Amino acid sequence: MTSQSFAPASTIAPMPRRDRLVPADLVAARYADVADRRLAVTLTAEDRSEEDGLNPLERITCRTHRRWLHDCVASPLHVVVVTGTRWCRSCERALTVAIDHVAGDVAVSCPSCGETPATAATRQLVRACRASLAAAHDR
Repeated sequence: MTSQSFAPASTIAPMPRRDRLVPADLVAARYADVADRRLAVTLTAEDRSEEDGLNPLERITCRTHRRWLHDCVASPLHVVVVTGTRWCRSCERALTVAIDHVAGDVAVSCPSCGETPATAATRQLVRACRASLAAAHDR
C-alpha cells in the first residue's frame, strides 16, 4: 500500500472549462464582454470570414444580437424577404422557428398556411441553426 495524500473533495479547484482557456487575441474587442468565450471566438472568426467572402446567411452566430443563431433566429430582424429567409412567399408572412435544444432539431413553418417552404433559404436556415446548436452544446 502506498501512502498518498489527497485533498478533500471540497478543496479541489474545479477544472477550468475549455471555453475559458481562449487567448484574448482570438476575440475581437466588440465581443470581449461576451461571457461564453467559445461564442466570442466564433463571432470573431465569422466576422473575419465574412470579410473574406463568407455569406452572412451561412453564419451560425449573430453579429447583431451577439448570440448563437439558434438563440435569436426568431427575432424579426432575421426575416429577409428578398432571399426568402424566414419568409413564406405564398402567404407573405414571417415564418416561425421552433428550436428543440434536447434533440438538436429545428422546425420552420408558416403560421398562416402551416407549411414549411421548400426553398434553399429555409434549408440553409435549418442547417445553420442545427450547426449553431451543435457548436453551442459542443456536439
